[in-house]
Amino acid sequence: MKKLIILLLIAILFFGMVGCSSFDDKDCLRIHIRANSNEQVDQNVKYMVKDAVVEYLTPLLAEATDKSKAKQIVVANSKHICDVANTVLEKNGFDYKSSAKVTKETFPTRAYGDFVLEQGEYDALVVNLGSGSGDNWWCVVYPPLCFVGGEQTGGNLVYKSKLQEIIQRYFK
Repeated sequence: MKKLIILLLIAILFFGMVGCSSFDDKDCLRIHIRANSNEQVDQNVKYMVKDAVVEYLTPLLAEATDKSKAKQIVVANSKHICDVANTVLEKNGFDYKSSAKVTKETFPTRAYGDFVLEQGEYDALVVNLGSGSGDNWWCVVYPPLCFVGGEQTGGNLVYKSKLQEIIQRYFK
């Protein structure tokens, strides 16, 4: 009987917390890296730039506790983001440069595991390589769906529930 009462209290607490969830997909800060063109060489360097920019931003964004803070970090480091991109471009023999800014962008619906972001307009870090007229790579800067555990493609995120851990411990 004691276990049943505890389980009911936990269920009430859990369902009360679910109703209080305040995350809105518009609380995301996304990222767009646009290649100079659709030529294979420009597409290849786009991914090299993506890797370098993600590597640069990862430790900086570890301090972000919300979208506003993530946006401040990205805006404050936009010149450095360009420097990172330009270094990759120069090392690979490209004579065009990059630009970076935070702006509103329209994105299609995208699923990251069980986490779905609906089609719509989002704030985004946009990095244009040269003309920026080629195909692009995009993901999410905040929450860090592209910046976790070495998996930089929005792979499988693992969310842990403290409540679930307590229940499992108690009933095992």
